[in-house]
Amino acid sequence: MRYPFANHLLLAVVALLMTACSSEEAEAQTTSLDMKIYITIEGKTMPVNLVDNGATRTLVAALQESPITYEADDYGGFEKVGYLGRSLPTNNQQITTEAGDVILYSGNQIVLFYGSNSWSYTRLGRIEYSTIDELKSFLKAGQGRISVKLSVPETTGVESLTPAPSPKGEGRLYSLSGQLTNNPHKGIFIKNGKKYIK
Repeated sequence: MRYPFANHLLLAVVALLMTACSSEEAEAQTTSLDMKIYITIEGKTMPVNLVDNGATRTLVAALQESPITYEADDYGGFEKVGYLGRSLPTNNQQITTEAGDVILYSGNQIVLFYGSNSWSYTRLGRIEYSTIDELKSFLKAGQGRISVKLSVPETTGVESLTPAPSPKGEGRLYSLSGQLTNNPHKGIFIKNGKKYIK
């Protein structure tokens, strides 16, 4: 006995699952990575808020090892584009860019937009800027080749402590930023080089 209704139901479920997966991939292109990188051009620096995808995760991992510097040129009167010197994973989709967008093109080129274009790209993030004139000045729009440095924020913190015992024989308490704390209230501290919760 055949069940044609069951076959149609199975096909509908498969189609629904495929649509859900595509939506999740598209959403990943716009979900914030809660991480910034920095672009430095001629001694001036602007932050970039990243989206969360394979390209940005790979780029951040590379930048945590060392900054990347590359050359970028004007193209089409709306962007600065240059070879990154390495390939990143792509998740291309049709995008109409806006000024400030940071885009991956062909897996190995970074595009910094000061205008708009529509093409199949992988979105990386967006430059934080106040005005379009500020952005164009920063990117040296229309002024030819520039050197672009990409970097991640430097992390600071306590690397190690040499505890100095107090007269009562107890270790001193330090805040997580490394400051000696004489009258600590509730919180997390460092005591004798170890985490101490009060």
